Amino acid sequence: PLRASSIDIHPNATWSTNAITVAGGNGKGSATNQLFLPNGLYVDDDQTIYVADCENHRIVEWKSGATNGKVVAGRNGQGNGAHQLKFPRDVIIDKESDSLIINDCENKRVVRWPRRNGTRGETIISNISCGGLTMDDNGYLYVVDNGKHEVRRYKIGDTKGTVVAGGNGKGHRLDKLSNHQYVFVDRDHSVYVSDYENHRVMKWEEGAKQGIVVAGGQGYGNSLTQLNEPEGVIVDQLGTVYVADSWNHRIMRWPKGATQGSVIVGGNGSGAWSNLLNGPTGLSFDRHGNLYVVDFGNDRVGTRLLLIRENYDIILYDAQQKRSLTKVRPTLDGKNCWEKLTFIYLQDQIPMLLGDVEECIKLLRQ
Repeated sequence: PLRASSIDIHPNATWSTNAITVAGGNGKGSATNQLFLPNGLYVDDDQTIYVADCENHRIVEWKSGATNGKVVAGRNGQGNGAHQLKFPRDVIIDKESDSLIINDCENKRVVRWPRRNGTRGETIISNISCGGLTMDDNGYLYVVDNGKHEVRRYKIGDTKGTVVAGGNGKGHRLDKLSNHQYVFVDRDHSVYVSDYENHRVMKWEEGAKQGIVVAGGQGYGNSLTQLNEPEGVIVDQLGTVYVADSWNHRIMRWPKGATQGSVIVGGNGSGAWSNLLNGPTGLSFDRHGNLYVVDFGNDRVGTRLLLIRENYDIILYDAQQKRSLTKVRPTLDGKNCWEKLTFIYLQDQIPMLLGDVEECIKLLRQ
């Protein structure tokens, strides 16, 4: 149930500078091919995407390659009934119970909703000004409480929880948080929090009384040492932090121990073109290493494509469609085999930076 990819991300990995829209992108609205100010997202093992469609008060499921989504929670207008949501901000999947766990923000509750054919949710945590959600590998639920400036860990069935980050009021000291947004838990159960108003990402090791700044923390700004109201955060197996630097309209990568980050997507101002972002919020990898970004201001979810090198052939591979977008067909032992290609990428290959496809291929073939 982690948001991190189940694969390891190569330390020199790069991503396409142009996105493909995989959910929404047809303007603001409530049709099944539209989103309205989406926030958090969850990408399942089969690349099904679940989006917290905030202003439409619903959770929408988008199958891989689909042009329309399916409403799987909400759909009954805003309200506080068991069959309704009100400005949901985040969603994750609990595999054990095959259910959605939803931050029902304006109703100040966390609800569990059957993943398949569910018509109503069950409140599992009440009276909480909740933000981001995640689960660890033991099935513990982590919930951001913006009202108390803390993150709590809950065993399923527990309604009180344990403070694992913050809990000392609002502020910028290392033991405090300020209007934090999203949370991530790594394999060691360290908690990473996007500390929104402090313009930093904090790491709280299990049992720690204060956090460590792992990205930003130099005031708001757009230099490589700064963040501007960070939102979604994920961490790979090396401790590299990936963060949606929301109002710098970019996604940044901060290696473990680094004092500055690098821009991997965006950073060229805001806009609706495929190489621009507008206030990115939610962030996720899939198991192929594709990066998914909720492009809040553009009402869409985009995924970056991998450019892979196999036997000196350069392949632009769309993991959503399981096909090559160039004229080069990937083969193994004379047979087209996408699953084998994925395996080759996982074991041996490094994703290459993609700008213009043809120019990139020329450069890499030199």
